[in-house]
Amino acid sequence: MERQDIHGAVSVIMGSLSKQGTSASSLKTYETSFNSFMCYLAENKIAQVDEKVCLEYVFLKTGRRFESFGCVTTDTRVDYRMRPLLLLIRYLEEGQFRPGVRSIKPKFVCPSSYKAAYEAFCEELVYHGYSQATIDSSTQKVQRLINYLSELDVSVPDITIVHVEGFLKTLEGNAVKYVALFLYAFKKFFTFLFERGFIDRYLAPLLPKVRTPRQTSIPYVWSKEDLQKLLEAIDRADPKGKRDYAILLLAIRLGLRIGDIRSLKQSSIDWAHETICIRMAKTGQYIELPLLKDIGWAIIDYLKNGRPQTTSECLFVRHKAPFNAFGRCCTFYKELYRYTLKAGLTMPNGQRHGMHSLRSTLAVNMLEVKSPLPIISETLGHQSINTTGIYLKVDIEGLRKCAIDPEEVFCDEDSL
Repeated sequence: MERQDIHGAVSVIMGSLSKQGTSASSLKTYETSFNSFMCYLAENKIAQVDEKVCLEYVFLKTGRRFESFGCVTTDTRVDYRMRPLLLLIRYLEEGQFRPGVRSIKPKFVCPSSYKAAYEAFCEELVYHGYSQATIDSSTQKVQRLINYLSELDVSVPDITIVHVEGFLKTLEGNAVKYVALFLYAFKKFFTFLFERGFIDRYLAPLLPKVRTPRQTSIPYVWSKEDLQKLLEAIDRADPKGKRDYAILLLAIRLGLRIGDIRSLKQSSIDWAHETICIRMAKTGQYIELPLLKDIGWAIIDYLKNGRPQTTSECLFVRHKAPFNAFGRCCTFYKELYRYTLKAGLTMPNGQRHGMHSLRSTLAVNMLEVKSPLPIISETLGHQSINTTGIYLKVDIEGLRKCAIDPEEVFCDEDSL
């Protein structure tokens, strides 16, 4: 049997991971895992590596025994051991590096008994002109209900409010606003089913009522010091860090929604006139914003030194194969939370501090430097000044006395 060059294989794998844009922290994790495995081989005088040897090592380190690498596990401690070994086995078997591919959510297959009603409902949403984000949100929630009812062997005409309440019980423990999104989608779905004759009883009025007033929650506002610490926590030498830095700058400096950042195209940037022109997903309106210097240089750095090879038209893409655009449900919250921890920031309990809080922070900072409400509203892309007033939870009369250019929100441009 031909002797395996384990050290050579690991060297090729590490080099390939680096070339495909794997972050420095992930590379360190792979290196540590490989070193531990090779020590195990040396201590036990194992010269030939196969799946059985690797799984025995995983059992020794984690206490978990698996029949093959095809077994699914959500234990990060186990995944830390298995992922590098899977790359090693593939390389030893095939003689070439084959990167791990990001799992893609399987496409929804509608049960035959619901197919006609579901497809007609989807067509109805498009007909009424809902945004794609709203259509996706509504259909995904209806899909979950359909799967639940199908498992109970309940057909469309036999749906009762008891069945719906049974599904809602599976959502217990989630935030009220999260449950309210399901109820909103179900109300549209059951109204449609009744009006089109798919069901005989109008179930929409029987759905539980959940009140989520917009006035009850005050947006979290980041201090300028915390924003600076947040940005400084990003490793800008890392390809993914270059991407994340540019994304956060767009949210902090221009107040863009994460949905608009996700869909931003390279063609959206007019380098000659130093502007960014986008069609806002929420309102459908076009808005032109200044391409501030720090944002422009961050994007250039990402395009030249960080963005992986991809056919996607989107400016920002995923950094794990396949290197395509972000999904419509990606909120970037995990990345923001990771940098918050890395920066050593303590966030207050009970207040949401996701990407949207960066948007509200821009608005509040503009207020502090006396920007008039129309400028704030235009910068945020609101269709109505009333929306801005609700959003900021401030006295509109006080806002009318202000005046300044949006770029002056942060006096010291270099501080960010």
